[in-house]
Amino acid sequence: MTQAPIDILCAQLTAEFQRDSRGAGVIDILSRYAKEEQDWHGCRYSCPDTYSRNLIHRGRDYELLLLCWGEGHESPIHDHAQQSCWMAVLEGTLEEVHFRTPGEGPEALVEGRSLRISQGQVCFIEDEIALHLIRPVEGAGGVSLHLYAKPIDECRVFDPQTGVSSQIEVGYTTLRGEPCVESAEQVRASFQV
Repeated sequence: MTQAPIDILCAQLTAEFQRDSRGAGVIDILSRYAKEEQDWHGCRYSCPDTYSRNLIHRGRDYELLLLCWGEGHESPIHDHAQQSCWMAVLEGTLEEVHFRTPGEGPEALVEGRSLRISQGQVCFIEDEIALHLIRPVEGAGGVSLHLYAKPIDECRVFDPQTGVSSQIEVGYTTLRGEPCVESAEQVRASFQV
């Protein structure tokens, strides 16, 4: 029986993190998949009012999510809970906007560089680089793969005007395209390795 490309991707990523905990080969692995494969369509699930977070794989070393973006959707400005994050664009063009806090007190965030990432391209971020938000380019939607090493259960989101952050639990819209009726905690428990 032939393995689906997305399952091969997960096996390659698992092997990569066992070989190198920093994931030095992740960009090449994700880029190859983003340029060559289409089976991710089976995990696609869109929401009308916000982007969707569709869990593909969750293990000890990483979690892989398919995010579907509609026109006008955007993530909040957020951190990555001291974890590494790679994003591969599967469809459309997404914009990544960096932010930094100006100092210790509550002040407006300072907007930094803005990148456009197109189909087949991969970008990387971690908290030492910047906070960021993701959104599709104006007038379009998009689909992206996000790999977090290690899995992220909570992160901080930031008010751009005050810089004040709040801790939020991150959840999932679907498990491989099937609507998620369990809480994020139940889903995480079912993926324990």
